[in-house]
Amino acid sequence: MLFIPLPIVVAILLVLLFAIILHRNEGPAQNRPFLALILLCALQALLSGLRWGYDVRAVMYVAPVTAAFVPPLAFAGVSNLVGHDPAHRLARLGWYLVPAVSMLLLMVFWRDAIDVALVVIYLGYMLAILRLMWPGTDALHLSPFDGAASTYLAILFAAGALGLFAVLDMVVFISFEQMNNDYAMTAIVVGNLTSLLVLSVAAAAASNSRMPAASSETVAPSTMVGDAETLTVLQRLMEERHLYRDAELNLDRLSRRAVIPVRDISGAINRVTGKNVSQYVNDFRVAEACDLLADTDRPVTQIFFDVGFQTKSNFNREFRRVTDMTPLQWRKKATSGTR
Repeated sequence: MLFIPLPIVVAILLVLLFAIILHRNEGPAQNRPFLALILLCALQALLSGLRWGYDVRAVMYVAPVTAAFVPPLAFAGVSNLVGHDPAHRLARLGWYLVPAVSMLLLMVFWRDAIDVALVVIYLGYMLAILRLMWPGTDALHLSPFDGAASTYLAILFAAGALGLFAVLDMVVFISFEQMNNDYAMTAIVVGNLTSLLVLSVAAAAASNSRMPAASSETVAPSTMVGDAETLTVLQRLMEERHLYRDAELNLDRLSRRAVIPVRDISGAINRVTGKNVSQYVNDFRVAEACDLLADTDRPVTQIFFDVGFQTKSNFNREFRRVTDMTPLQWRKKATSGTR
């Protein structure tokens, strides 16, 4: 009977996940680093299966180098949604190539330091991702408001997976030094598979946030605008031009339409309303949805598209946040005359 190690089964599942995401997100808006990350996680699982399932020792010379590419790809995927891009091309290449080059050098000159170096790399990129996400969902300048909350949560899980990998790798390193190899092998397989699965699922979830095509509109100038004036401009765009109906509306596009810098918009909404920008925009969407549910017979599936949502799950989550009801409960209450 053919023996297929669990890591190879996981690798097959991750390839299937990649195919599903690729098919679902066809077009130029794909977040390619996240797609590459899923494939790389599949490769890492395959290498783990070859090493610990079939005792292919040559994997030991490949796995550390490929593992060093995982954190930069996660960081690159997040950067695409945040709009973070190093000013110089060399700096951008450095973010992605230095870890792998470091692994290659250590493989040649200092093999004993590989495990510690991987821990440092994974923790370093985890902290870099968390630093980008410090402002919360408002950090996702290029992510549509519709799925900003779920994308933000997925990115936190991805950062957590990098940290988990680092912690487990350190446990493995210590176990080789102080304990038996059987325990170390179990920790390697279970720890790596857990990290790869969490990271891949998080990347798949974050890749749902499709990036709109580049806009030709002029970037907002860096002018000082008061909170009250900022909210007045935004409210006019929402109420008169119904900008919230744009399903691909994001903070960067809103900034261009309002001709107000991103930071001023985010700060003004947070200070005046206590909400983030995605909640502010989704409030207008939910308000119109409430009117349509009460005054028309349109199905819910049509209404959430009409007001700017892309998925029913995001619509239901935001609708419940605002009204503390489901859309169907709201319609029933409104049509019964008890609202």
